[in-house]
Amino acid sequence: MSEKLERDGLGEVKINPEVVGIIAGLAATEIPGVAGMSGGIAGGIAEMLGHRNLSKGVKIDLGEHQCVVDLSVIIKYGESIPEVARQIQENVKRTIEVMTGLDVMEVNINVHAVDFPPKESVEEPVDKVK
Repeated sequence: MSEKLERDGLGEVKINPEVVGIIAGLAATEIPGVAGMSGGIAGGIAEMLGHRNLSKGVKIDLGEHQCVVDLSVIIKYGESIPEVARQIQENVKRTIEVMTGLDVMEVNINVHAVDFPPKESVEEPVDKVK
């Protein structure tokens, strides 16, 4: 389903909710501290099969001239979750509004996981004399 935006009597512009979802997902992953989006089990299976879903972890409730965005994100370990979430909200809102002309009423952030860096392998000293 796509939504219509009327502009200056020139005709209609239709925006598919999936397009808004892709914009939101890309805008969220631009923020330092975001490890990725969380699409749940179905999204994970699709990625394993080689299908990259650019709107993974994004739900868009699209009205005629406005939208509400729900994002499921994975935050990098050591980052301030409230600060990263605020930056995501600001960037997603600004990007959608500039690119689509829609009013973004809410950007809700759901932190689904924390991404821990891989453990460094620690080599044990080798005793040369036994």
